[in-house]
Amino acid sequence: MKRIFTAFIFLGVTIGLMPTSHAAAKVFKNCTELNRVYPGGVALPGAVNSGGATKKEPKYDKALYNANKKSDRDKDGIACEK
Repeated sequence: MKRIFTAFIFLGVTIGLMPTSHAAAKVFKNCTELNRVYPGGVALPGAVNSGGATKKEPKYDKALYNANKKSDRDKDGIACEK
């Protein structure tokens, strides 16, 4: 009985520690929609703005940027920067 109880505890801890799959990054239709959620746009980690000065800091997220890179007009690694 003690072994069964120990096995169930081990199984519960093992299942609890298993990595969960991340939800797919949201694809926005255009910059207006993206900027409602991320006012500074989205960027690749380490991206530097090649345009003029921006007012807001972008959200740095590789998966989110890759899902919306069609909106990066100047191809600087920051989509929909403001």
